[in-house]
Order: sequence, then C-alpha cells, then structure tokens
Amino acid sequence: MSNIKFKIAAKTNVGMVRTNNEDNFQAASDLSVNPMTWVNDVECDLGDKGALLVVADGMGGMNAGEVASELAINTIRDFFNPEHITEKVVSTRVGVESFMKRAITEADKRIKADAKKYPEHKGMGTTIVIGWILNGKLYVAWCGDSRAYIYNRVFGLRQITKDHSYVQSLIDKGKISREDAFDYPDSNIITRCLSDSDQKARPDSISEPIALNNGDIILLCTDGLCGMIRDHEIEQIVAENEGNLNDCCDKLIDAACEASGQDNITVALCRIVAGAAEAKRVIRKNKLSNTVSFEKRESTINKQGIIKTCIATLAAAAMFALGYYIGRMNII
Repeated sequence: MSNIKFKIAAKTNVGMVRTNNEDNFQAASDLSVNPMTWVNDVECDLGDKGALLVVADGMGGMNAGEVASELAINTIRDFFNPEHITEKVVSTRVGVESFMKRAITEADKRIKADAKKYPEHKGMGTTIVIGWILNGKLYVAWCGDSRAYIYNRVFGLRQITKDHSYVQSLIDKGKISREDAFDYPDSNIITRCLSDSDQKARPDSISEPIALNNGDIILLCTDGLCGMIRDHEIEQIVAENEGNLNDCCDKLIDAACEASGQDNITVALCRIVAGAAEAKRVIRKNKLSNTVSFEKRESTINKQGIIKTCIATLAAAAMFALGYYIGRMNII
C-alpha cells in the first residue's frame, strides 16, 4: 500500500432547463472493497488496487439516455470488481490501459444488446471518462467529450483528455482556434460514443500516466460544466475552493447553472492530500487548451521588463559614446 492520502467528492445536477438527468457517475475510494463506496471529502488511504472516478453523459432524450449512462456505469462497477483487478492487470501501464479500454468496450456491447432487446431504447448513447488513481499515478481512458482535468496551484488547470467531437476535429485541421471553439456552433456533435449504432466504441487513453503531486486535484466532468463555463473560470473556482471538495463541486455546478444551465452537470473530484511528491515550480503548458500558469505569465512579464531595461541602458551608453566622440572632434 502506498502512503498517498486523498479525498473524493462527486455530485450531479439536472441543470436549469432539462427535466430529467441523463448523467451518471461513480466514485470508489478503495477498489478492493465491493460494492464500490466513497464518503464525500473524507481523507482516505490509497490501496493497492487504487481509487476510481467515472462520469457518463447519456444522450437520446426520450430515447433513454439515462439508461445508456446507467448501463455504462454498472458495467464499470462489474468490470472493476476486486477479483478482476489482478497483479497482471496493475503491474504494467499496458495492462492498466487495456483493462480500462476493455471495460468501455464492454459497456458499449451491453448498450447495443439492451437497445436490441428494448425497441424503446433505440437511439440511446453515452459518453464516458474514467480516472484510475493507482500506485501514485493517474490513468485516464475515455470515449466522447466528457473531460478530465488536473489542477495544482503551482501549474494551474490542464485538460488531459481530447474531445471526440466535430469542433475538436476543426481545431485539429486548423480551421478554427481553440479560443473560438467554446462559442462555435454544433459543439454538441460528438464523433465517438457508446451507443446502439453500427459503429464500435473506440476509446482513447492518455499517452502515459500522470505522476501525481501533493495538492493535485483531478476533475472529471460532463460538458454540462465545460460547455457552460470556460477553463479559466473552472480554474478560478477550483483554486478558491480546493480546501473543501464538497464546496468546490457546488460552486462549479452553480457557475454552470448561472451561465445558462442548459445541460445536466456532473462533477467528480479527487484531491491528493499527502504522501506524493511535491509539485515542482516548472511550467507544464497544456497543448490542448494552451493555458499557461500564472508563474509563466509572471516570468514572461519579468523577462520583458529586463529586456526593456537592457535596451534602454545600451541606448544611453551609445548616446554617451557619441557625445564624447563629437566633443573630442570639436576640441581637435
């Protein structure tokens, strides 16, 4: 067992417009315990099988989007049974990532089977994002546009998943900027999900696990949050409420509702309290969102000031030398 201590909090809200909540989530503070359980914002020890956060955003409206997200979450519960999390699974990065992706594809199969059995469920689907905290590292797998972020006061907020969406494809092709993406039309069009369509689920995972630091806050959410408020707003709320994860969930949900609350909102948080490494004062630039930490901005400002000072000094020296030379010429 590691020495890492952490806290978890997770909440969901129907939002301000919809009458039913198609989101679903699961958190587990100790995967060696069955069934999965957690207590909001209570310090826990990280066990050998790790801890888990899962968020799913159901789609289909009257066609049972909530059924799809529930099937996905139930599949994850079944798949992450302690008996299935063997030494072979957790001993390598490949084993961990393969296990997570197989859980997602199994959820996709169950959704397809359910829609075939119950015609009234035809057309349903869901996104999913999984964060597995294991051996001091964070592993993430996902399908769709539900996101995972990581925050630390040293380097700020970083998005660590990449949306499977039409808008993201436009960004990748250079047709729109990331800054314009937030307000771009058709932001609700996703290119991958778990559903009853003929297309098989194609989950992704991050290229390598993230070594966790003390103070890190892992944030998983549906687009009811990140589609309503911008990343810098999310960062500010997390920074102001990092000491109380319950309050942090509430404040994030409140902000999304105040922004319009057009969608269901689900937030799952995990804060590394102690036992991990201390975050170094290095700049980790997020290639996805191009957000740069305060330290980076401050450093840039300081460098600009130094450059201006150097230019002014050189100019003064040049003027002095020129004046001296002219004076010598007059004397001669």
